[in-house]
Amino acid sequence: MSTESHATSATLEHVSEPTDAAAAGRAGTASRRFGYGRLWAGVPRELGFLLLGLPVAITGFVVLNAVFWGGIGTAVIYVGLFLLVAALYIARGFGTLELVRLGWAGRGAIVRPAWRPEGRPAGFLRATFGPFVNGHYWLYLLHSYVINPIVGTVTWVVSVVWLASGLGGVTYWFWGRFLPADDQNVWLHSVVLGFFFPGYRTGGDPLAGEAVFLLVVGLLFLATLPFVTRGLTLLHAVIARGVLGAWRSEALQREVADLSASRGAAVLAEDYSLRRLERDIHDGPQQRLVRLQMDLATLERKLDSDPDAARSLAVEARTRAHDTLEELRALSRGFAPPILQDRGLVAALESLAALSTAPVTVEIDLGDASQLPGEVERSVYYLAAELLTNVSKHSGATAARLVARVRPEPTTGGRVLEVWVTDNGAGGARVTGGHGLSGLDERVRGLRGTLVLDSPAGGPTSIGAVIPL
Repeated sequence: MSTESHATSATLEHVSEPTDAAAAGRAGTASRRFGYGRLWAGVPRELGFLLLGLPVAITGFVVLNAVFWGGIGTAVIYVGLFLLVAALYIARGFGTLELVRLGWAGRGAIVRPAWRPEGRPAGFLRATFGPFVNGHYWLYLLHSYVINPIVGTVTWVVSVVWLASGLGGVTYWFWGRFLPADDQNVWLHSVVLGFFFPGYRTGGDPLAGEAVFLLVVGLLFLATLPFVTRGLTLLHAVIARGVLGAWRSEALQREVADLSASRGAAVLAEDYSLRRLERDIHDGPQQRLVRLQMDLATLERKLDSDPDAARSLAVEARTRAHDTLEELRALSRGFAPPILQDRGLVAALESLAALSTAPVTVEIDLGDASQLPGEVERSVYYLAAELLTNVSKHSGATAARLVARVRPEPTTGGRVLEVWVTDNGAGGARVTGGHGLSGLDERVRGLRGTLVLDSPAGGPTSIGAVIPL
């Protein structure tokens, strides 16, 4: 994953809605007009999908028919077991091809099954005969061997007939004159109009009447062609989603696993933060307070015998108490930074960049930052603070860039928050246990996000987090 691709992605566009009734009416008319135009724009891809559907379906049927029934016939000598496994893998291939073709035709992405259960070792027997106990393989076999040949044949016939009727009707005026009509006593327009209007008799040139009638019919077929191709493609998509897609139970299992991992990562992140705070307090304020206690004891002993020395110790104790208070305040900001609470995430990130010893270019586009959850704001603040501190202390960089933005996530329909820090330092950063980047990774995973690190030796270093909102 490249930082540049995230940092240079197009910003969100804000579309204003009409407020008065007239504007709303114009918007609705334009939407219908452009909606029909969009249907026509999808006709070439949908026709390509439908017209290729029959060859693909028949090929899959013929191949599976030979391999599957060959496996059934030779199962008693064990060779058939391997043929049956091959048939299941072939069915999986044809089913995957159907999903790819649907994506090419403009249909929404369908979540594919998890073919290999996570956390289970893939031994020889499991890798070879695992398809027998995986219901998805049998559903793919059902689709490629039974469903798709039937549905593909029907949709192919309807598509070909509809397209041929439309094109043939609007061009009949040209090629109809070349047809032999010496013995033709029955005209299609005469039969149809006579059925709906009893007593109708053809007058004038019957060929001209036939051409006009077929022109009207052809225009009707062509005008409705986008609806037909869209409907037939949607039929394939609905069937594929139900038969070839992942089950909802699998999504729930993954959700439970993700939540468990996130909860564990959050606990580890909090434990890391508490241990770091304990270490900081031990190394800083606690030592100052011990020294302050010793100074006060000395001051008490010299109060009567040496007032001047006692006065000097009192000044030093007051200074030490002030420094200890300031350090405690700085540590308390690790829980709730005042600038983050008072002025928001944008101002807090800009403040971090301003305090960095290396020049930092800031690019922030968070939209309405007030809608971000509090835990996300705090984590992003700590993430940026840690990364900018690393830039100052370890990278030897002379310039850095901080990017924070909210962008839409096409696969889920939601939004994600991205935070990236890039520097021109020495590189070589790694996520190792017990170190700062490891704690950041745990914190980000606690929000169900992903920490991305790209730091080759010699630089540059790009570290970022993608957090779903």
